[in-house]
Amino acid sequence: MAEEWANLPKEHNLSKFAAELSKILESTGYKEMYGVELQAPVEGQPPAHTTLLILQKFLRANMDDLPKAIEQLTAALKWRKEYKPLEAPNETFPSDKFGGLGYVTTIKGAKESENDEDIATFNIYGAVKDAKKVFGDTDAFVRWRVALMELTLQHLHLNDADKAIPDYGKGPDPYQAIQIHDYLSVSFFRQPAEVKASSSKIISTFSQYYPETVSFKYFVNVPLVMQWMMGTMKMLMSKDSIQKMTWMTYGDQLHQYLGEGIPKEYGGTGPSLRETATTVKSNGGEHVDGEGAAKG
Repeated sequence: MAEEWANLPKEHNLSKFAAELSKILESTGYKEMYGVELQAPVEGQPPAHTTLLILQKFLRANMDDLPKAIEQLTAALKWRKEYKPLEAPNETFPSDKFGGLGYVTTIKGAKESENDEDIATFNIYGAVKDAKKVFGDTDAFVRWRVALMELTLQHLHLNDADKAIPDYGKGPDPYQAIQIHDYLSVSFFRQPAEVKASSSKIISTFSQYYPETVSFKYFVNVPLVMQWMMGTMKMLMSKDSIQKMTWMTYGDQLHQYLGEGIPKEYGGTGPSLRETATTVKSNGGEHVDGEGAAKG
């Protein structure tokens, strides 16, 4: 059961976290997280709801360990101050590298979600024609991937959030996106070193600086042999991470999890992602309108 944040007891970790926020913001010299401006509480007034929402995400990411949550939030604020991820969605990326690789859309009927609607990010790795060209410049790939994540966060509308997020282990966070990784036509056995380097950087960056932003991950068009290997990997993962992941051999199985409104190539009856989803700006003519389709 979620805490009623308007009446949080002082001994609650979320209250303690909020009480430390002034020091954190002063030490980092930065106050924006996921598009939300963090506000240190004012004496005699309850903390801002959206501020508590962000703090709760960092608490949940650290299994309610307050010192670790403070440490991670501090590091994330310092990174955002230096890296300026909010600017990434407004940048233009080369279409010959990143065109068609990522989309953000809204879906209804996701079976594992309690939300009426969910934001879903599709990563289309099968659209990569030249792996060395796409992944060779690790910094450029990470910047593009950050732009896609920031675009996803925009669609979550965290500044308009009005629900409390349950404490760790007490229920799902309604303010997370669903992530789909499509590996159609990708060879898992001949991956160049550039792919591994970029993948490692993405995993490191997102685990540190984007905690509690993804509710479920679906890996589609994954060969059976790789599913066996991924099953073995589960033994090395945390229970929370395992529960978020599902692998399937064919893309058209995805509608069993995400409903009939997804594109036909995923077993649904909806239009293609290119027709209806939002994508990152590219110099090939596509642009982002904030909510609707990527237009040519």
